[in-house]
Amino acid sequence: MNILLFLIPLALALGLLGLVAFLWALRSGQFDDLDGAAHRILFDDDPQDGPGQP
Repeated sequence: MNILLFLIPLALALGLLGLVAFLWALRSGQFDDLDGAAHRILFDDDPQDGPGQP
């Protein structure tokens, strides 16, 4: 039972740390553009002139 005196505050601290990390990511704009990267991968970049290009 003595281990609960250690594990309960540890679990609460880890939960609070996760909540703080989520709120920081939310405020810094990490979730603003959820579809941008998924659409960007579908488009080709400008073709680059190289030795194999006509």
